[in-house]
Amino acid sequence: MNKTDTFAPATDKRAKSLTEQAYAILRERLIQGDLAPGADVSEPELAEQLEMSKTPVREALARLCVEGFMEAIPRRGYRVTPVTVSDMNDLFAVRGMLEGTAASLAAKNLTEQELDVLDQLANASYVMGEGVSTKTFVTSNEEFHSAIARGSRNPRLHGLVMSHLEECARLFYMGTRVRDINPETANDHHRIVAVLRERDSEKARQAMVEHNENTRQGLLNALISNAQGGFTL
Repeated sequence: MNKTDTFAPATDKRAKSLTEQAYAILRERLIQGDLAPGADVSEPELAEQLEMSKTPVREALARLCVEGFMEAIPRRGYRVTPVTVSDMNDLFAVRGMLEGTAASLAAKNLTEQELDVLDQLANASYVMGEGVSTKTFVTSNEEFHSAIARGSRNPRLHGLVMSHLEECARLFYMGTRVRDINPETANDHHRIVAVLRERDSEKARQAMVEHNENTRQGLLNALISNAQGGFTL
C-alpha cells in the first residue's frame, strides 16, 4: 500500500465535509433571504466568501440546483430561483390539506402539557429588520406547526408536514421583511390552540386551514404590493 492509498480516505472525508459546510451555509443564506430570489451568483465569488476552493462550492451549488433553490445558467454562473405565485399557491394548497388533517388528529391526541407548550410558542414575536429575533420567530413558527403535526401521532404525516414547512421557510423570511405579521400569527396560533383544547377535530381542521389561507393571502398581497425582487407572477 502506498502513501496515496493511505491518505485517500481522509482526503475524501475532508472534501465531503467541506461540501457539507458549503451546502449548509448557502442553504441558510437562501432561506433567510441573504441570497435573494432572482439574484445572480458566481462560483468564484462564493468560494472567496466562504474561504474555500471552488470544488466544494460547485458540489454544494449542484445539490441546491437539484433541490430547486438555484438554477445553473450556461456561461454565466448561477441564479437564485425566483418565487412564483403559482409555486406559492401550490405549496400552500398542499400544506392546507396536510396540516388540516394533522390538526384534526392532534385535537384527539395532544396532551394538556403539549397544548401548554403550543400556547408558549404562539407568543413568539420579532422586530422587523432585526435578524436574530426574526430567525427565532420563524423557528418558533416551525416548531408550533411541527408540534401539532407530531401530535397527530402519525409519523408519516409529520414527515410530510415538515418537508413542506422547510419549503415555506424562504417565503416566511420574505414576508417578515415586508410586513409585520406578529399580530396575525399570534392571534391565529392562539385560536388554533383554543380549538385544540376543545377536542373538536373538525373545528381544529378548519382553524388550521383558515390560518394557512390567511398566511398565503397575506404573503401574496405583501410581496406583490412591495414589488419584492425575485417574486414573479
